[in-house]
Formats: sequence, C-alpha cells, structure tokens
Amino acid sequence: MSRIGKQPVVVPKSVTVNLADGEIKVKGPKGELEFRFHPAMTVAFDSGEGKISVTRPNNERLNRSLHGLTRNLIANMIKGVSDGFSKTLEVVGIGYQASLKGNVLNVAVGWANPLVFEAPPGITIEVPDPTHIVIKGADKQLVGQVAADIRKQRKPEPYKGKGIRYQGEQVRRKAGKAFAGGAAS
Repeated sequence: MSRIGKQPVVVPKSVTVNLADGEIKVKGPKGELEFRFHPAMTVAFDSGEGKISVTRPNNERLNRSLHGLTRNLIANMIKGVSDGFSKTLEVVGIGYQASLKGNVLNVAVGWANPLVFEAPPGITIEVPDPTHIVIKGADKQLVGQVAADIRKQRKPEPYKGKGIRYQGEQVRRKAGKAFAGGAAS
C-alpha cells in the first residue's frame, strides 16, 4: 500500500468540496480549482469528518503510481485554495531590475528591450523591491510554471552569477580564465 496514498486529506472548514463524475472541485478563500482524476482511482469525501480518501482497485503498477499521485494532487488543491502557494525570484546583476504596472511585469536583464510578462488568470505578481519578484496563486503547478518561464528568460550564468534565480538557489560558480602572469617575448 502506498504510504502517501493511504493517508486521508484533511479538509479545513473554510473549503467546500464537490465530487461528481470523476472530477473534484474545491473552493476556498484563495480561489477555486478542479481536477479530473484517473477513472481507476476511487475518491471519497466524508463531510462529517472533513476528510478525503483515495483508494485503488488492485496492486498493478499503474494503479500503485496513480494512488499517491492522485492523493497528493488533491492535497495540493486543498492547501492552495486555503493558504495559497508562492515562489520568490531574485534578479541579480548590475542594472538588472523588475517593475510592475498593473498585472504586467517588466524585467530589465541586459537585453535591448525589457521583457514583458502578463500574469495569467489566478496568478498575482508582486515586486516588493526592484530585485525581488513574488508569484502567488492557488494552483501550485501554475505558480511554478510562471516562475520557471520568467527565470528562463535570463538563467543565472556560472561566471558572475548574473540573471534571474529562485530565492535560496545556489549557483555553481566557475573560475574564469587565469592570468598567465608573464609577458610574451
């Protein structure tokens, strides 16, 4: 039995769950999410205890792998609509900076024109200072994808470490060319 899959998902009081036709819809203070789970998985919601349980029909390889996955995706939905998810990006480099106008993010990272990103629905972007970008939303996958798309525009380079990186990310630095020290004669 899957150690993750057999654990029930606890639903807070502020979250409503609708389960019908192989689809689960979750609504909370931070938003609304829906997910169509695999037909082999059985999802049951006990409103009295406020718990969601996922069961599998047998021990086939596909069903074992889908068991824990389905449970974790539902748990992420519950956490997303109640607490939300966020990722913080750091902009590192001389003259590199970010600014926000409405829901449009402008990032100047050494290209001729600043990069322009419009926040997709369900995502809010904040710029507390010119070197930090905070991406927030209820959908964990969408928050991570938006952060990855912004980071992809100027990944941190290994020689000076300039670029856009996740907060706390360690960038492996390389040594540049060593000076020979002697004059050619």
